[in-house]
Amino acid sequence: MASWNSLPLEVSYQVVGWIAFVSWSISFYPQVFLNYRRKSVVGLNFDFLLLNFTKHSSYFIYNASLFFSPFIQRQYFEKYGSDEMIPVAANDVAFSIHAVVLTAFTIFQVFIYERGSQKVSKTAGVITVAVWTVATVCLFIAWPKQSWLWYISIFNSIQVFMTAIKYIPQAIMNFARKSTEGWSIGNILLDLSGGITNFAQMGIQSIDQRTLVNFYGNIGKTLLSLETVFFDLLFIIQHYVLYPARDTKSSEAAPFLRSAESSNTKLKANDDSMSHDV
Repeated sequence: MASWNSLPLEVSYQVVGWIAFVSWSISFYPQVFLNYRRKSVVGLNFDFLLLNFTKHSSYFIYNASLFFSPFIQRQYFEKYGSDEMIPVAANDVAFSIHAVVLTAFTIFQVFIYERGSQKVSKTAGVITVAVWTVATVCLFIAWPKQSWLWYISIFNSIQVFMTAIKYIPQAIMNFARKSTEGWSIGNILLDLSGGITNFAQMGIQSIDQRTLVNFYGNIGKTLLSLETVFFDLLFIIQHYVLYPARDTKSSEAAPFLRSAESSNTKLKANDDSMSHDV
């Protein structure tokens, strides 16, 4: 495997990669804490959670397999050249593990907190079943020829596909409700930071190696960053421009103000009636 040509770039690669890991990992917590504080998951789309869990599980299988398996790494070098670098870093594996655990915990919150009439749609259920069915069929295809690099690439393709569609149900829900209440914007801002730094990490490796192989050698990581940035910008526009948060204090005080106004009106009417009688 190729080695780094520049120590500063190697250090930058590691630093930027772990910044991406921290940003993406912390991005799960605002939603978890929001659910806990509200004791409710109303406003959080369940299709998003299901598709997201499938996405992160697939990404974990790909990252861990390519990072830890010498056999799969050898197949990678046979395909792209022995002078290339493995396009999966330790921070990619660490993030995948953390993402699966936190997404599973958020799904657990769905079962213990108030969720209103929300439920997983049949479409999301069918997509999830279809994806894992395809993965199972591909396993039997890869087994005879030991085509494990091809097989884990299927999971990389799955995570790209799931990333492209997982945000859509939440975006549609925000549009239908004309609100982003219950959907943590903190999650989105951190997610955007992770997407940008993840792409920057690949750019640093390309500059050092003077090649773009790592971009298409791990096309899933490239598309993951681009898709993340696109959808995060969409959610930012929804939250801050299209459906800005209402003044919570004013909305909470409104019923009391209306009640006070009603009482004052009744008192005034009574006073006028008494004056008329006199």
